[in-house]
Amino acid sequence: MLTKKQKNLLLFINKKLRASGVSPSYEEMKDSLNLKSKSGIHRLISALEERGFIRRLAHKARALEVIKLPETASANDIYNSFSPSVIKGGLDNDTTNADEIEITLEANPDDITDEKLLCWKKMGVNRLSVGLQSFNKDELKWMNRAHSAAESLACIDKIKAAGFTNFSVDLIYGSPLLSNEDWKQNVQTVIEKGIPHISCYALTVEPKTILAKMIEAKKTATTDSEKQAQQFLLLMEWLSAAGYEHYEISNFAKPNLRSKHNSSYWQGKKYYGFGPSAHSFDGVRIRRWNIANNALYIQSIQKNGVPYEEEALTQTQQLNEYIMTSLRTVEGLDLNYVKIKFGEAFSTKLAQQSAKYTSTKKVVLENLKIILTNEGKLFADGIAADLFF
Repeated sequence: MLTKKQKNLLLFINKKLRASGVSPSYEEMKDSLNLKSKSGIHRLISALEERGFIRRLAHKARALEVIKLPETASANDIYNSFSPSVIKGGLDNDTTNADEIEITLEANPDDITDEKLLCWKKMGVNRLSVGLQSFNKDELKWMNRAHSAAESLACIDKIKAAGFTNFSVDLIYGSPLLSNEDWKQNVQTVIEKGIPHISCYALTVEPKTILAKMIEAKKTATTDSEKQAQQFLLLMEWLSAAGYEHYEISNFAKPNLRSKHNSSYWQGKKYYGFGPSAHSFDGVRIRRWNIANNALYIQSIQKNGVPYEEEALTQTQQLNEYIMTSLRTVEGLDLNYVKIKFGEAFSTKLAQQSAKYTSTKKVVLENLKIILTNEGKLFADGIAADLFF
């Protein structure tokens, strides 16, 4: 428990560090608390240090680091004078119970500090998605990631300590450096750490990227599709044995901890996206995406604007999107839903088109639902494309 002066000094130091990156001088700290001498500041800093709120950095003048903030600190205390406001858009006619709302924040391991976790929690964030990618130091270096293997591990402990029980990590498989044994170690670490949700993606090589150029110049090996398929099959085996539900091709969750946002996307429900490049959908046919430029986005928000582009999906586009997303889920493609929403002709055609995949055991037909088998999941994109109208 901090005294009022201790708390006020801690918050003042935090704001100065955030604003300038430099600790305030003793004179500034004295003036901020209206004290007559600097001796009182020395005592307050010592008390904060003893209680684990700050630490002094050795061999540096005016070097204080804030380790944590009091639980009673508000978002404004932490982030200076930021004051959020609601900007009306066209997708806000919703009456969802506040307790049911999932607010996910995406971050990388090197973004995560005790201070930020506290702030995010106080601002209403109740789920984190961490771009971890790997626990292997050599692989992280090869991917040119900013964080280290140690930070990958440490961020999980910080998230748990901050009280987040619902969070996800991303892992990448199929890189040239990743052996099956290394992949098993990555997955086993996730299981042992008790991470409730995992999103796993095969490494893809996009044109004109640094990786693509390195492969073209033969400076690094290219991806191996057979190894990627093998590592995906192993992933399904390991996580299923550990009690994870494979509810979408790339996503695995502990019971009752599916991602609500991602599920809304796959099921064609309404969802909101905030921030540069974020997407939103009205649940019917209007899809929006915010501009990608950070500076322009912030400038527009400060002027109470919502900078976005949008498109109205045609009926055929809506059907094809449903085919693509539903096939990726454990529930599969519902032919009865297609019949009701798009017409019986489309439902009949899909049943006929999928028969060749049933015969090769890539899909099964259960209760008028087309569901991918484990082998079929390896060909999901191709099967979906073949069923498009």
